[in-house]
Amino acid sequence: GGRAGLEAMVSALGHEAEVRSAEPGEFSRRAFENGKLDLTAAEGLADLVEAETETQLKQALRQMDGELGRLYDGWRERLVVALAHLEARIDFPEDLPDKHNDTEIKVIIAGLQEEISQHLRDNRRGERVRDGVHVVIIGPANVGKSSLLNSLACRDAAIVSTTAGTTRDVIEVRLDLGGYAVVLTDTAGLREPGDDVEREGVSRALARAANADLKLLVLDAAAERPPEAHILAQMDDKSLLIINKIDLAPDGPPWAPSLANQRPVEISVRTGSGLDGLLSLVEGFISRGTQSGGPPPLTRQRHRLALEECVAALGRAGGASAEELVAEDLRLGVRALGRITGRVDVEDLLDVIFRDFCIGK
Repeated sequence: GGRAGLEAMVSALGHEAEVRSAEPGEFSRRAFENGKLDLTAAEGLADLVEAETETQLKQALRQMDGELGRLYDGWRERLVVALAHLEARIDFPEDLPDKHNDTEIKVIIAGLQEEISQHLRDNRRGERVRDGVHVVIIGPANVGKSSLLNSLACRDAAIVSTTAGTTRDVIEVRLDLGGYAVVLTDTAGLREPGDDVEREGVSRALARAANADLKLLVLDAAAERPPEAHILAQMDDKSLLIINKIDLAPDGPPWAPSLANQRPVEISVRTGSGLDGLLSLVEGFISRGTQSGGPPPLTRQRHRLALEECVAALGRAGGASAEELVAEDLRLGVRALGRITGRVDVEDLLDVIFRDFCIGK
């Protein structure tokens, strides 16, 4: 397994006739081209290789085993059947059985539209597991945000100083918290900036907070005055309020009762007090936001865009009056679903038409 032995072997093989190094993903591509994997399973394999946490590993295995592909193929097959029946009625109305009427096709369209729309309303659970949950530490200057980041990361990732405004840019570290991938971000202190650099840092801090999955709003227990309104305005249903430096004010700050309804978590990064409880709260929040006991979740933006395109086509089909327009929109929906798994084939329509209607016998 040593590097020298490996390089010697590769070098020797390179001089053999008809031997070359495999291209990136070549064996997975061959498996796809030979019908052993669909695109979602191939993507699951790639996610499995890149998995850093237990949750990412489990999700990748589910996708590689074909759960996501079977879900999308099932929707596509139902849509293909509806389209085939409609195409047959347009081209061969005299041979169409009575059971395949307008009402049944509209029921299929409406049902698929609702199922796919429900699948899209997943709060991006699968994408969060795959890419990491974004947790942003925000708060006034010099309240211990960088110290909290270092403590959670178990290393000195950010510079810590008693001088306010030390952090001027965003600092990111990747963590494994309770089996979940987390991107933890330290930000500049929220205060009136002193120069252009600090102004940009505050702007970036607010932008990261706006797009965060979870915000850790840190306050200073030793502060004499309560936090300003623009600081508390960061609190929402995706926030945890943290009062740090409780070792300097064991009874809590005098303004703490006014924030009791926010259920603040009291910690001391210096002594470690309260950090275990904070971690439990963070892990619980992440778990609730990523767990899914139903069908496999969406994992890629590519899937989401194709599904949204399919839902839009089904919406148009449901409201179209002419059968030809309905058929065209259903065809677009079939193609959108087929692009996810890599199965886009007009032969599917012919198979259903000739199997169900025996036209041309």
